[in-house]
Amino acid sequence: MSKLALTMAVSHYDHIVDIVRGRVPIEGIELDCMQLPLHDIFQRTVGYADFDIAEMSMAKYVSMRSQGDDRLIALPVFLSRVSRHSAIYVRKDRIKTAADFVGKRVGVPEWAQTAAVYGRGVMAHELGVDLTKVKWVQAGLGEAGRAEKVPLKLPNGLELTPVADRSLTEMLDKGDLDAVVAATPPNCFASNPNVVRFYENWLEAEVEYARVKKILPIMHVLVVKKTVLDRAPWAAGNIFHAFDIARKNSIRRCEYLGASVIPVPWLSEAVKRAKYAMGGDFWPYGLEANRPTLDAFLQFAFEQGVCHRLLKPEEIFPEQTHHAVRV
Repeated sequence: MSKLALTMAVSHYDHIVDIVRGRVPIEGIELDCMQLPLHDIFQRTVGYADFDIAEMSMAKYVSMRSQGDDRLIALPVFLSRVSRHSAIYVRKDRIKTAADFVGKRVGVPEWAQTAAVYGRGVMAHELGVDLTKVKWVQAGLGEAGRAEKVPLKLPNGLELTPVADRSLTEMLDKGDLDAVVAATPPNCFASNPNVVRFYENWLEAEVEYARVKKILPIMHVLVVKKTVLDRAPWAAGNIFHAFDIARKNSIRRCEYLGASVIPVPWLSEAVKRAKYAMGGDFWPYGLEANRPTLDAFLQFAFEQGVCHRLLKPEEIFPEQTHHAVRV
């Protein structure tokens, strides 16, 4: 029986390198892997479903699924995870406390950017900010012209104004915005002393949030074309299993004190911090191990109008991956 020939587009991560290089094969599948810039992958995946398997923005995926678009089916394989208390940047001459966000102009690169969904979730659920009391602005972070990639269903009373001819960085730097919520720092964060993170001790805040709530934000998920899974339902489990093995191999490399497989000093100390916050398996795949994170994100996405209805985690992953056992 011949193998299923599939294309895959992903970015660069140590926890998938064994898949990319063929050291961990996917049973029954012959993989043609491309490692491309994330912007290209997302644009081609959302707009054209160019690849059989692809890395995908979590927010855009759940938005599409909430609207009945099931061309892409996610597996509970989470390629990028980044806590987002640190994603809230403010002008300290305008915003010092959570109450100061009321009436202020706050920018986002896209309303449906995953990092922005989590950042606004922190604002609403940890800081008590009423998101409808904020004047939201959507524009490119460093360059003008960025637009939303999925339709939104904004809640009543929420104001979101697109700006096509200016960047968030320019507006924040010149004082035309009071804050920005974004995945990466605006350029003026390094040059303008008035631009700071809202959470001064952001690392401590993120670690404690993860420790108490067991929420480690999921940025990117792995998706497979529905047509592939309709033709070969077994592929979902085989792909998941191979990626889980590659993940475990990567974690073992990071834990090994005798080598620097990733060029980060004191990496083993970072592993200890992650275990303190999340437990022994600090980067889990699968549904149940990630339920607190998934429940929180789907709630945030629905409240903010990224999802058009409230989804359950079971709806967004194939049934054969619901009870995947970690060994």
